[in-house]
Amino acid sequence: MAVRRSASLRSSPILRRTGIVAGISLLLALLLISYLYGFSNEFFARLFGAFFVLFCLLAVTFLGVVPFVSWAATHWFGPGWEDSALNTTPPRKKASPAVSGKPLRQRVRSNP
Repeated sequence: MAVRRSASLRSSPILRRTGIVAGISLLLALLLISYLYGFSNEFFARLFGAFFVLFCLLAVTFLGVVPFVSWAATHWFGPGWEDSALNTTPPRKKASPAVSGKPLRQRVRSNP
């Protein structure tokens, strides 16, 4: 029974997404800290801090904000709002009259 539970936890979409966000956060933090400070003093402390900040920012954005905006767009505007917005064509501009080669009024120059 424990095997089924662990298999269902691995296949859970939220855990899979959280793992992907954590992996990307760790990679970005590792690249950032090694580029800025190298592998000198307090490397792991800096890495942990950068990982925590990046993970929080990415998790809130991709696991909270983006799904909420998708849900809100579907529920507040209705399911057909996206199709109607894509099918509208902008109104055509009226054709401007042809411009002749002659000026409408000639300038009069006075000779000094």
